[in-house]
Amino acid sequence: MNPINIKLIEKADNPALATIIRGALKEFGANRPGTVYYDDSTDHLFELFQQEKAVYHVAEMNGQVVGGAGIFPTEGLNEDTCELVKMYLSPAVRGLGAGKMLMNHCFAAAKEKGFLKLYLETMPELIFAIPMYEKFGFTYLKGPLGNSGHTGCAIWMIKEL
Repeated sequence: MNPINIKLIEKADNPALATIIRGALKEFGANRPGTVYYDDSTDHLFELFQQEKAVYHVAEMNGQVVGGAGIFPTEGLNEDTCELVKMYLSPAVRGLGAGKMLMNHCFAAAKEKGFLKLYLETMPELIFAIPMYEKFGFTYLKGPLGNSGHTGCAIWMIKEL
């Protein structure tokens, strides 16, 4: 049995998620301007995801928040496309299937909300994430879509749902 549970975000999850996100970016040397490391919204994910067509899933293990991922109708994207956002895991659960579980929940949520494509932005430093995205069928784009405001990202990918 997998000890990882996936749930929808609650306000009480905000501090743990902000710590995980900033910790992962620092761990991989990607804690620079133009990334979510400096976004005020990183401290207020519950509030950010209260808008229509936005969903954030939280991974828990033994009652502790260990990661999360969401879908977001980023400004400037086509109506049929949402963005996979803020997908981060604590080091302790990497390789245990939490990422796969979160991805599958995000795919299901995007389809449920009527999206046909899932877009993402990432950085070369996030060496564990990129092969996972490739494995899930994301393909590379030549440039960014929409207006995420994350100028620190240099890799853009998309997936048909």
